[in-house]
Amino acid sequence: MSDTMRQPSFSPVPAEDSSRKRLSLGLVAVAVASSVIASTCCVIPLVLVLLGITGAWMVNLTALRPLTPVFVGVALLALAWAGYLVFRPAAQCSYPDGAACDRTRRITKRIYLASAVFIGLLLLFPVIAPIFY
Repeated sequence: MSDTMRQPSFSPVPAEDSSRKRLSLGLVAVAVASSVIASTCCVIPLVLVLLGITGAWMVNLTALRPLTPVFVGVALLALAWAGYLVFRPAAQCSYPDGAACDRTRRITKRIYLASAVFIGLLLLFPVIAPIFY
């Protein structure tokens, strides 16, 4: 093989960067899931009523109400930890041009911010819900 046909060698993404991205996305997922569970008493019944699904069984959806503060705490802690991982200064990019790292960092930050807004709306829903009932 001649030198002109040789492909440039790229060093792989360090394992630390990929595991940190997976951890931050996992934490965002935990935050979203726990905020949905925390707002189960309010959001799910309203969505079901809007879909036309009603019945006496909907009273059972309030069984998780005593655990709402726990789920809210889990959501906020996971969101804070994920935010720290997403917004802390990044390590040097291992790719020669660095454009791929900048693009994925912007996408990760946008996903985090969209999730934070969604979680904020879910956590504020019990306060806003009396307007709709």
